Parts: sequence; structure tokens; C-alpha cells
Amino acid sequence: MTTLALKYRPRLLSDLVGQEGSVKALANALKRAKESGRIHQAYLFAGVRGTGKTSTARILARALNCIEGPTATPCGVCDPCRAAEQPDTSLDIVEIDAASRASVADARALREQVQTRPAFCRYRIYIIDEVHMLSTEAFNALLKVLEEPPPHAIFVLATTELQDVPDTIKSRVQIFPFRLIPVGLIEGRLKHVCEQEGVEVEDGSLRLVAEAGQGSMRDALTILDRVISAGDGKVQQEAVREQLGIVSAHLVQGVMSALAIGDTAALVEACRELNEQGADWATFWRELVLAFRDRLEQEARAARGPHELLRWARMLNLLLSRERDLRDSSLPRVVVELALITAAQLPHLAPLDALVSGTATAAVPMRPSGASVGSPPVPPKAPQVAPAPEGPRRPAPAPQSPAQSAPAPPAVRSVQGASDQLRAACSEALRRVPGLRALATAPQMASDLRWEPPVLRFRFPGNVRQTLQDFEREKASPHLLAALASALPGLEVVDIRFDDEGNLATSDRPQDRLRREPAFQELLRLSGGEVLEIRSEG
Repeated sequence: MTTLALKYRPRLLSDLVGQEGSVKALANALKRAKESGRIHQAYLFAGVRGTGKTSTARILARALNCIEGPTATPCGVCDPCRAAEQPDTSLDIVEIDAASRASVADARALREQVQTRPAFCRYRIYIIDEVHMLSTEAFNALLKVLEEPPPHAIFVLATTELQDVPDTIKSRVQIFPFRLIPVGLIEGRLKHVCEQEGVEVEDGSLRLVAEAGQGSMRDALTILDRVISAGDGKVQQEAVREQLGIVSAHLVQGVMSALAIGDTAALVEACRELNEQGADWATFWRELVLAFRDRLEQEARAARGPHELLRWARMLNLLLSRERDLRDSSLPRVVVELALITAAQLPHLAPLDALVSGTATAAVPMRPSGASVGSPPVPPKAPQVAPAPEGPRRPAPAPQSPAQSAPAPPAVRSVQGASDQLRAACSEALRRVPGLRALATAPQMASDLRWEPPVLRFRFPGNVRQTLQDFEREKASPHLLAALASALPGLEVVDIRFDDEGNLATSDRPQDRLRREPAFQELLRLSGGEVLEIRSEG
């Protein structure tokens, strides 16, 4: 029984879908060959699987050998045209699978074979599939043939890995790119096939099949063949989703709605339902990301405000950042639940700049536990400071002059009430960079953390200096500064200090003074270097 992919394989250049550029160029080349009697003798078709490379090679063979040819519209009834339908039975169309015949001996045999003239046709066509699989010696032997081919030989090379083909080969062939076929064109072709086959189609089902083809017409037709068999001659959405492992659209939209309103209970319930269905978590994640992308496009086209757009963009960015964790984890359900719950809280977090400026508390008043939504906000109580324990008395500080007691300029702002949010933002920024994940716990260990643009100041207890030596060494690293700057725009310097309890031997070490030197830090920033080791000579 003939499959749909073979039955509806293109037989004319006009049958090719989504490759208009290559089709036009080949048609013009055939037209010029008809007029002048000359044609280029080596071609390279490059592109992903299922986009029509081998089919185009056979069409080109038919177009060159047709009695009316060379022509872009071969008759299809003459002996050369019929022979091109079954190249395995034709002496003048030689198909070679380079994956199984990649040795230099095979290439040398081909070089001797091309000297033989065609048996019945105008040209002898050599179609070499997966040509990138040839060995270096085989490529060298093939190069000799491509440099000076006999006038009756035409070479058509096909590859899915253009970068693996030597430049010496590329320079002697005409390269035709075969691109991924757009989903809309695949869907239209599938609809035409279903009409020809008399298959009943449910709205939206062919779109799912076309998307599953991922730009390959052959893959889409193969999937359609399977779906028709599973649906007893019909194409229905549920059957397509079941065959492809696609999660129900209703469930995906439910997760999106729960994310939009921050309903974490509904998200946990959706994950439980997915687990009971045995859904593929990676497939579900892909569907959810695509749905978010479509929603973001709708919001952008509707000219929403910047806050609304950023709300959806931040959630989408978080989902994308967790894709690799999902692929690598042995507990995908946990990764999905954690990412969804985190994304659900993003719209309800105050932006960091609001926290820094101190406006977040005023904008989002806190309510005491048990207060209803309609009750008025309760003003925050004044913080009570516990008396400091008795200890050794220190001399009172010297009185400051008016210039010394003047407040800091507005550009220098310190984070006080927002320290927990600042710690979390810094930790998350470091955790997103693979090489800095080990340092993500450092902000939580700080006894004091202040953002005074453009300086981020850390203060740690003296007993954790050894633990944080990597963090101290990397503080001027461009990678660390760039990671923290993603959460704190304008950051230029990371200042790290330790409470050494008066031990000047450790707090004023030469290496510490060097690390604090502004000129040295600026040199590291401009050169992109980092401190590996500091030695004391002499």
C-alpha cells in the first residue's frame, strides 16, 4: 500500500511547496539551457529533512531528459519521464546513498563510472544523498570529477549538514537552499490531500498536524497517515492530540488563566491531572510556551500599556529559562510545579526600582492576617528597637561638622526595608548564570546588603571569609557584574567587606587593599580579566 508521503510526492517544480526561490532559479536555468544548449553540471541542495531535496533532484532529472526538454514542465509520458519515476530501474539515473558508500574506493568507482555515456537519455544524472557523510579522501576523489565532468554527466548532491561539506566542493557547485516550510503552507497541502482522499476533517486538527511536522512536509504527511488510520478515516482534534501526545488545549488555557490571576491551587491541580494522564512534560511545556507567545502577541497588537506587556513578557521569559532544567531533570513534574508557582507570583511582586526608592510599601499596603479584602488598610506600626545588650563601652564618636552630617545625595540610595527582596533578586540573578550558580547563596549569608548606585555593598561576618573566598575573588569579574546588573541596572562595582572584630591583620591584608583599589577594579572591568591568585614577593 502506498503511503501518503509517496503518493503525493512532487513530480513537477510547480508541485514543490515553500521553496519558491529555488524553484524559480531552477526553472530559469532550464529555460536558458533550452535556448543555449548549455547547463551547469553540479548542484547542491541543502536543507533540513523532508523539505523536498531528493524529490527536486528527481524532478530535475526528468526535466533534463524529457523529450521536450530541457524544460521546467516535463511531459511525464515519454520514456525518460517514466524512467525518472522509478530511478532504481533506470540506467541513466544513479542514486547513491553516501551514508553507506562513503569510502574512497566508492568515490573512485564513481569517477570511472561517469565516463560511460547514457544508455537511453540525454544526460546521465548522479544523485548523491547525504553527501556530507563522505570521507575526506572520498571528497578529494569526487572533487576531481566535479572539476572537469564529462559533458553527459549531471551531479545533484543533497545534504542536511551544509557546514560539513568542504569549501572546495561548495566552490564547484550551485547551492540551492531548501528552507523549513511554513505551517500555513503545510496545512493547506494537508487539506488538499484530505480532499483528494475523501477524508473528513475537524476544524483545527490539520493545524496541529502541520505544527507537528516542524517544517517538514514529508513528516507532516506521515503523521497525517497515522492519524487517519487511528481515526477510522477521520481527522479529529482529540485523535491528533492522543497520537502526538499533545495536551488538551482546554488544560493549557486553564493553566494560562491560573497564571494570570495567581491561582497556585489550580496550577497544582493541573499538574496532578497531567501526571495522571501520563502526559509528556516537555510537550506540555512547549504547548504552554507557544500559547504564552500567542497571548503576548495579542497584547502587543492591542497596544496594551507597558506594565501589562511586561507582565506577560516576564512570565514567558521565566518559562523559557526553565526549559533546559526540564529536559535535564529526573523529576520533571517538580520542575514544572516550581516554575508555574514562581511565574504565578511574578505579576504580584513590586519592581525592584520601586523597592529601592521606597514607593512599593505605599503603593501596596499590607493587611494584617485575617483582614478582609474590603477592610481599610492598617497603617504600619512604628518599629520598636530592642535595647542593645550591655558590653564594653566604646568612646563616643567625635562631633561631626555640618558638612559631614549632611544627608547623602539623592543619587546614592540604600535599601533598608527591601533587603529580603534585594537578597532574593541577587540570588536569582546569579543562579541564572551556569558558571555562577555556586555563588547564589552568598547574598543570603550577608549580614548587611545595600544598593547604593552604582555600588552594591555586601557585609559578611568575619567567620565566613573562608567560605566566601570564591565570591570575593570573583567580585570584579565581568560575568558576575553583568549577572547582577541584570537585576540592578547601572551596577558597576561590587564592594565586599567582612566584620573581622578588630583583627587588622586580616581586614587590612595587602590582597584585600589591592582588591578594593578603584583603579585596579576599573582595569579588570575594561580588560574583562579576573583575579586568579595574588602573591607577595620578597
